[in-house]
Amino acid sequence: MAGASAGPDLGPWPHPVDVIGQTVTVTKTALITGITGQDGSYLAELLLDKGYEVIGLHRRSSTVTFERITHLTDRLTLVPADLLDEASMIRVLRDHRPTEVYNLAAQSFVQTSFAQPTLTGEVTALGVTRLLDAILLTDPTIRFYQASSSEMFGKVVEVPQTEGTPFYPRSPYGVAKVYGHWITVNYRESYGLHASSGILFNHESPRRGLEFLPRKVSFSAAAIKLGKQKTVSLGNLDAQRDWGFAADYVRAMWLMLQQKEPGDYVIATGETHPVRELCQIAFDQVGLHWEDHVVIDEQFFRPAEVDLLIGEPTKARATLGWKPLVGFEELVRMMVDADLAALSKG
Repeated sequence: MAGASAGPDLGPWPHPVDVIGQTVTVTKTALITGITGQDGSYLAELLLDKGYEVIGLHRRSSTVTFERITHLTDRLTLVPADLLDEASMIRVLRDHRPTEVYNLAAQSFVQTSFAQPTLTGEVTALGVTRLLDAILLTDPTIRFYQASSSEMFGKVVEVPQTEGTPFYPRSPYGVAKVYGHWITVNYRESYGLHASSGILFNHESPRRGLEFLPRKVSFSAAAIKLGKQKTVSLGNLDAQRDWGFAADYVRAMWLMLQQKEPGDYVIATGETHPVRELCQIAFDQVGLHWEDHVVIDEQFFRPAEVDLLIGEPTKARATLGWKPLVGFEELVRMMVDADLAALSKG
């Protein structure tokens, strides 16, 4: 496990090699699963700006869902593969020889995991094993990042939550993420893989899917302001979350794979905010009172609620030199402005 230090240890990576008497640096290649998602798009931007060759793994489907990376497609290599099919991942690893693999793919919507628990387990849990096994069989020197989640803490047993806080997941998604987290630890300890997990607390952006609460609120505030809808239906307004900006969080992912030793890190702001505060800021940004437009609907309450999540990112600050740059209020107002701009065009 990586110990605390004064700042990020960027190590001797990528490794310099001797070619006919000359020392050259091997260009790093990163494979991102889930590249079409929010985090995948921000991570791809970050890595491309750092000079990486970026390979994006996507599921083959009849519907093209590349809107978050449309501005990057001429700089990426997109390849079809699936976390349900280990052979496809072995093929991609052998064909493209990445030096780093970032596993961001998952069935990631908590509410859907209650309706589709088996699919969630196959992708979000066992998919991690298939990918780790493919790395072990293909090239054990690959550095691996696993997207763990604050949902693993669920019914929290201590506040705030750290890397040592016991897990108590409260949804099939949280349970699947616990499996993915521990299988990453197991492969690291059993086979010596450079495999790290980021226990990321909620992180949002204008690229977040509309099914996720903060984007639902920001979009609805903009739509109501423009007269495109009248109300928005929400669930538990007292639930509290530690919300950050996705672009800040992918920077932490990259930093983890630059360390000499792998490890697990809580990535969070260390602040918590209730859903009603999210609503207040979002509607204030468009000059409205949230109480006039928010409707409580029991269908949006979870069967088992997670009431309070707040992370303690001390280890990430000390070892990685990481800290969030965008605060909660700035994030919410940014999202509302982006939705206003998008809806005004349509």
